[in-house]
Amino acid sequence: MSARRRPGARETPVRAGVVDVFVVRTAPRGWQHLALRRAADTRCPGTWEAVHGKIERGESPPDAARREVREETGLAVQRLYALTVNPFFLASTGAVELAVAFVAVVQKSTVTLGPEHDRAEWLSRAAARKRYHWPRERESLDHIAVLFNGGSAGAAEDVLLIG
Repeated sequence: MSARRRPGARETPVRAGVVDVFVVRTAPRGWQHLALRRAADTRCPGTWEAVHGKIERGESPPDAARREVREETGLAVQRLYALTVNPFFLASTGAVELAVAFVAVVQKSTVTLGPEHDRAEWLSRAAARKRYHWPRERESLDHIAVLFNGGSAGAAEDVLLIG
């Protein structure tokens, strides 16, 4: 039996509206992951997260990822990799948002915070898993550990590397 839409029913929009960017740097014992704490006067105050932000009109997800890293951390992205896409429902818009997730490799480690965050820490994967608030971010750390073992995407470099 096929599902039929009721007359006048609205479909729920689905759109790629945000990026999650997992900023990493190389360290002697593997990747270090950047965790940012939300400032008191923002949404979800006190929670720890990766770089996160909206894709602006006319902007591609990779361009949004690079811009958000620069705005939220002051860091320049050396290499950018596609990681995954995570869906979530955003009640304020009634839409299913797709968070396009990236891994951004940086060399500089001094973070200059934007107004959304009040603290930044470079952490091991295990420590970042404990610190990140959102389950999808903790899961993405596991994907990074598998796909980026050794400082690159290995056999998947040609597919995941954006530039």
